[in-house]
Amino acid sequence: MAQVGRSGRAGGRAGGSAVRNRKMSKKVGSGGKPTRTASEVVESPQANSSTRAVVAATPRHLLQLEGMDRVTLTRLLRRATMHATKAEAGENAEQTLSGVTVANLFFEDSTRTRTSFSMAAFNLGARVLEFGATTSSVSKGETLIDTARNVEAMGVGVLVVRAKQSGAAEMISKDAGASIVNAGDGRHEHPTQGLLDMLTAAQALGRVETLDFSDLRLAIVGDAVSSRVARSAIHGFTTLGAKVMCIGPSAMAPKSLETLGCTVERDLDAVLPDVDAVMMLRVQFERHGDASGAKASPLIPSIREYRVGYALTPDRESMMKPSAIVMHPGPMNRGLEIDAAVADGERSVILQQARNGVFARMAALEWVAAAPQIAK
Repeated sequence: MAQVGRSGRAGGRAGGSAVRNRKMSKKVGSGGKPTRTASEVVESPQANSSTRAVVAATPRHLLQLEGMDRVTLTRLLRRATMHATKAEAGENAEQTLSGVTVANLFFEDSTRTRTSFSMAAFNLGARVLEFGATTSSVSKGETLIDTARNVEAMGVGVLVVRAKQSGAAEMISKDAGASIVNAGDGRHEHPTQGLLDMLTAAQALGRVETLDFSDLRLAIVGDAVSSRVARSAIHGFTTLGAKVMCIGPSAMAPKSLETLGCTVERDLDAVLPDVDAVMMLRVQFERHGDASGAKASPLIPSIREYRVGYALTPDRESMMKPSAIVMHPGPMNRGLEIDAAVADGERSVILQQARNGVFARMAALEWVAAAPQIAK
């Protein structure tokens, strides 16, 4: 397992990383041309308004949705909605991150998140660097923080970080002059997934104009205790006023989750007729100590018994309101937590979630890079 690093520091240096970045000589980007870090991109009177980017001297990070106020959350969702609307109309996005280099530092496997971050950065005019842990010096024992600092030193302005360790993105941010976006850290949070889930629910349930979820009921079903997606969803949806319920066996949905602001239920069949959205979660066997791929977990007696109580089957889907939607953050285990007929059915907004991932992450990248269209 990759090491995070000592107390978020490398080499025992104290503070001043943003200052170090601003004092560094010009960095060289692709083609031998100078490139800019996020803390160096400034609004120029000569710059075209569509390509300006403004970044505060102190870098802004998106590490979690917990604690994010409703105003900021709404601003991000409205910006994501604007990007979705323009894409639907066949219009190109403004190049708000022109001159900024975004690096995807993924120390854990990913398909949807990594691809959508790359597309989001590309759509906004940023340079995009891809990093894989298996082909990096992390495999030789380098800490995540040292890796991040070295990549940043090459002129990267935004680091998108995914790691198996909870808190890894925050640890890196303490020593970074670049802006950090948490793309999922252990069981902690996955904030941009929370944004895209809220955007999808707002679109599907007619809440885009108001972003008022005050009478919305969301059921999160399955392995919530292992899920960073669940934590971000709880914080985001409840901030907009929704009532969130986590439903599953006691080992996967312990009562302690209620400290996050949700309620915990055991009987899925009793809840389904009253909810507006159902978010199914896969069973994260790899976080239960199973590395064999045998799909066995000490948290449940058996797959068969789990399906009896918590799988979203066509019969259970028929119990839902006519207007209710089915969500899943992916990857899905078809035939385990959700049946194919439901995943591909008319209620499913799963592919819409994947599409919205690009727009939500465009808004997130603009926000941390303080593009003027969203950073006010």
